[in-house]
Amino acid sequence: IKGTSFKVIVENEDQVEVSFTRTWDSSQEGKLVPLNIDKRFIVLRGCSGFYTYAIYEHLKDWPGFNLAETRIAFKLRKDKFHYMAMADNRQRYMPLPDDRLPGRGQALAYPEAVLLVNPVEPDLKGEVDDKYQYSCDNKDSQVHGWICTTDQPAVGFWMVTPSNEFRSGGPVKQNLTSHVGPTTLAVFLSAHYTGEDLVPKFSAGEAWKKVFGPVFIYLNCTMDGDEPLSLWEDAKQQMIIEVQSWPYTFPASDDFPKSNQRGNVNGRLLVNDRYVSDDNIPANGAYIGLAPPGNVGSWQRECKDYQFWTKTDINGYFLINDIRPGDYNLYAWVPGFIGDYHYSVAITITPGSEIEVGDLVYEPPRNGPTLWEIGIPDRSAAEFYVPDPNPMYINKVYVNHPDRFRQYGLWERYAELYPSEDLVYTVGTSDYKKDWFFA
Repeated sequence: IKGTSFKVIVENEDQVEVSFTRTWDSSQEGKLVPLNIDKRFIVLRGCSGFYTYAIYEHLKDWPGFNLAETRIAFKLRKDKFHYMAMADNRQRYMPLPDDRLPGRGQALAYPEAVLLVNPVEPDLKGEVDDKYQYSCDNKDSQVHGWICTTDQPAVGFWMVTPSNEFRSGGPVKQNLTSHVGPTTLAVFLSAHYTGEDLVPKFSAGEAWKKVFGPVFIYLNCTMDGDEPLSLWEDAKQQMIIEVQSWPYTFPASDDFPKSNQRGNVNGRLLVNDRYVSDDNIPANGAYIGLAPPGNVGSWQRECKDYQFWTKTDINGYFLINDIRPGDYNLYAWVPGFIGDYHYSVAITITPGSEIEVGDLVYEPPRNGPTLWEIGIPDRSAAEFYVPDPNPMYINKVYVNHPDRFRQYGLWERYAELYPSEDLVYTVGTSDYKKDWFFA
């Protein structure tokens, strides 16, 4: 997105904020998406990095359009940044982009997946590179990036996302993070893993405005004697600082409300399941959040506005802070209980509001006692058996790893494990940790 106008918004001893804008008019119809776009960049005194955010606006009398994806992308120097980190157990020296080219890489079933047959670094030979292997749930994607280990001092480049309020699809929507390039992304909106349901579709006559970000691009370097990988630990600490500082006080746009212009909601979630307990059960560890008014589970496909999520404590209590003004419904799901909770009473947030919803009771759908079940109803497949990949197509990061489902080609293992007939799950005998993995 190239701006056509430039303006200094703030300039003083402690802060500089600049704006790059592109304004749409009818002469651009069919050439540019009908949006006014204002990209902002902020530098603060004493801050090792910069902040960036964008304001998208579609006016009421403009034509309709679909917004399939929007994101921030950084492409770093391939001769410098070789080590990528996105979690304590998901980090490694990465292939070079050259390794994906014909002669060094062999194309696999889809363009993003390549088998490294003659990589620059011989130790990587035989591995699969695929950017989708480094996808991550929104709730877990708060910091990721790269380390330059070839220079002294070593340098880190990190994408820090302090809030998920502006991301679509809720806390368990997966998005891309960092991958071979070296590329680092802040994905705000995408249809990855979901399809058309998460493509916002704007009709003619529909007014819309949304602020994406701010996110923080953090730069760090080692001190004398420090190991290069210590930069990852430092980046995690900086992420905590950014999360605790949200919502930021310094963005100059009136479209980004400060903390005193937002509201809070608190309450308690209980579960009433007569086949488990005669008493209401505290919803321990439930995901509970505010999203635009809709039906049960509609937050999963919501992609135009804002969402605010938290988790309940051991007694079912929750507090959702710093909610933008607007109308919301309350949604939740409780690990261990099937179904989704929906509190359909409209919750209207105004600046400074403190709303207490009291005790909310979720009654999971049930017609009788549980006879048998496969897996745990918690929006995760972590408990299921996942076969080992074909040894010709591995990513060493995911060997004996909780995320081993990310290995390439596991779908082909079904025919190898069940060459003559489909699997049969026998209640009382079969164990989904060993026998049930394919759906």
